Amino acid sequence: VGNLSALAALHLYNNALSGTVPSEVGSMSALRKLYLYDNTLSGTVPSEVGKLIALSYLSLRTNALSGTVPSEVGSMSALTDLRLFDNALSGT
Repeated sequence: VGNLSALAALHLYNNALSGTVPSEVGSMSALRKLYLYDNTLSGTVPSEVGKLIALSYLSLRTNALSGTVPSEVGSMSALTDLRLFDNALSGT
């Protein structure tokens, strides 16, 4: 996944994907839309997601993600739509 630096959108929703969100996703510098919802992804949201400065849409909803949302997400100035509901995330 990390070699796709020119990719603008990645749609992998509703595919019964399992495992974790790979930290290599942070090297996809041109990514504007990341759709990983309706899968069975687990673990935490990797802090490397914060490196996606062009990202405007991030949907990780309806998975089995846990932990807290990385603080780096708060610095993603292009982000206009963030969907994280229906997980086991914690924090404020």
